[in-house]
Amino acid sequence: MTPDNSGVTNADLLVRADQWRRDGHGVAIAMVMQTWGSSPRPVGSIMVVRDDMAVEGSVSGGCVEGAVIDAALDSLASGGGQRLDFGVADARAWEVGLSCGGRIAVLGPPVAATGLPPEVLSALAGDIGSRRWSTLGSDAETGAVQDAAKADDGEHSFLSDDEASFILRQVPPRRVFVVGGVHITQFLAPMARQAGYDVTIIDPREVFSTAERFPGSACLTAWPDEAMEGLRPDARTAVVTLTHDPKIDDPGLVEALRSDAFYIGCLGSRRTHAARCERLAEAGFSANVLARRHWPSGLDIGAKTPAEIAVSILAQMIDVERRRPAAS
Repeated sequence: MTPDNSGVTNADLLVRADQWRRDGHGVAIAMVMQTWGSSPRPVGSIMVVRDDMAVEGSVSGGCVEGAVIDAALDSLASGGGQRLDFGVADARAWEVGLSCGGRIAVLGPPVAATGLPPEVLSALAGDIGSRRWSTLGSDAETGAVQDAAKADDGEHSFLSDDEASFILRQVPPRRVFVVGGVHITQFLAPMARQAGYDVTIIDPREVFSTAERFPGSACLTAWPDEAMEGLRPDARTAVVTLTHDPKIDDPGLVEALRSDAFYIGCLGSRRTHAARCERLAEAGFSANVLARRHWPSGLDIGAKTPAEIAVSILAQMIDVERRRPAAS
């Protein structure tokens, strides 16, 4: 679920498309099916186009997106989708949004009975809201739905070997729960959003967890254990504790260690870390479970400032997620 340059993810776009449809607009959804050589956007990237030419998301850039928008509007008029193939040599690459030359195939079905049925789009939006995995199969030439199977564990969209079907896989948005609305968090939160994470700040101290300090992030003024009981960290969730106060950090760590969170990070000196390990061991966590934590949180890049520490934490989160075994 790679975000576009604005940090908007496929999940955001599908929910937006469903809302546009509910508001009475015609909507088409363009999907990158295949790429060769250089391409700004990966397979599975989508762009949603409304009948009044409102557009969100990205499938490439330059003239390619202009042609895709025109084709999407045509599909709304005709009720049928179509496959679009773009190829370009290096000499003209920048003009059409392919940075070094290459080819791209885009599928653009309308939200209609003959393309992506409205009830299927609504079901996909519902899956997103419930953090369920889902798979949408479409005819690679017309966009007509072939399969809307649920609970598929694969993460990557793909064009079938015979190029007859395109499989769009929808996975829950990545999340990061940050315990502590501190200075580092003020840098980490916006960077994480740009990288495609939904960000939630958890801090029982009302002065720290505010929308003014963290615009665009969810802010909870609750104790971390209580907050996480409701948020339920899963395998698409990272948890980072940053307050240096065990009264606040420890409850968050306890709930994170009981969950499937793919990343659990915390800051602190060696002395602080040793004391933390003792407390968590006394709470019943084994050495193997405690080994899931990343301490100190962040890649070793020699970070000194709050902004640099935030960069190192985000980089480690991405590194851990990219290197973990694929879901099965």
